[in-house]
Amino acid sequence: MPRAALFDLDRTLVRKETASLYVRYQREIGEATTVDLVRTLWWVAQYTLGVLDAEKIAARAASSLEGTLEAAMVERCERWVERDVMPHVGEAARAAVARHRAAGDLLAIVTGATPYAARPVARRLEIPHVLSSELEVDDGAFTGRFVQPLCYGHGKIARVERLAAAHGFSLSEATFYTDSNTDLPLLLAVGEPVVVNPDGRLLREARRRRWRVERW
Repeated sequence: MPRAALFDLDRTLVRKETASLYVRYQREIGEATTVDLVRTLWWVAQYTLGVLDAEKIAARAASSLEGTLEAAMVERCERWVERDVMPHVGEAARAAVARHRAAGDLLAIVTGATPYAARPVARRLEIPHVLSSELEVDDGAFTGRFVQPLCYGHGKIARVERLAAAHGFSLSEATFYTDSNTDLPLLLAVGEPVVVNPDGRLLREARRRRWRVERW
């Protein structure tokens, strides 16, 4: 039976949160204000503390994109990831991906971010599979809604289970790397949980459970 290596994106493969990097980019090109950036940083802080209403924030973010062409988002994010995201992918993250690739493991990014942030990173790191929070698209344009469930909390388990069924691996034979306590459900489901750049709550949990802790 094959093994799998699953990687969170924000603060794991990428040392920063892609949401705040994207809003900084929008601010640079005149599409967002300082208030927008501060609001995003506040959401990131709430996420870190585990008090973010993810469904509410996702709905707000999706509604702002209603009518935007998906192809335009794909093109924009390719440029943005190359310039603003990839410099935050460290050597330790690249080495972990390379190590699992050399072992013949199935590689996947499992993230609450959208595929427009995750897929360009995955291609550059040669990670074949991306599980992410997907925006609904109709006739080439965003409808203003996310596809349920979000790839967040228990939603990550549902998506990983579908990937496992399709490719014949077991979660008990999978490794999952993440920074966030919101990923505790998937950490508990896999055979090898690895905590990377953890928030305070996850670090305490990792020490209690004697999980491996790494700094990337």
